[in-house]
Amino acid sequence: MRCPFCGNDETRVVDSRVSESQDAIRRRRECLECAKRFTTYERREEMPLMVIKKDQRVEPFDRGKLLRGLVVATAKRPVSTSELEELIDDIETELHNTFHYEIPAKQLGDFVLRRLLELDKVAYIRFASVYKEFDDLDEFTSELKKLG
Repeated sequence: MRCPFCGNDETRVVDSRVSESQDAIRRRRECLECAKRFTTYERREEMPLMVIKKDQRVEPFDRGKLLRGLVVATAKRPVSTSELEELIDDIETELHNTFHYEIPAKQLGDFVLRRLLELDKVAYIRFASVYKEFDDLDEFTSELKKLG
């Protein structure tokens, strides 16, 4: 590790511990040349999630885009932003844990719908109406009947 003060490559680790966010190792280091101390963080390298669209284009998973869609679906519903963030976290964790780094948009939408159904049925219907692209009232009514 190169010292940020003098540029020397020789440093030693003085202390290591898990970061407050639990997602990295925090290391205090000391330069063997100038004796100044500095902190580094070591994180696990993750493969980016990619979404395969209907037209077979592949684009990076956009957490913000999904959150915006969920915010619209849950407008004026008793669902907090933190619940939506947790929903997205769960989906990302599931994908990383199964080592699926490319996911069809349809499968991603199904993951979202399954979790929305547990969270809020009205939000589920709102999201499904856009995601499933209902062509007529019968399809919409059929989806409503599934909810019981």
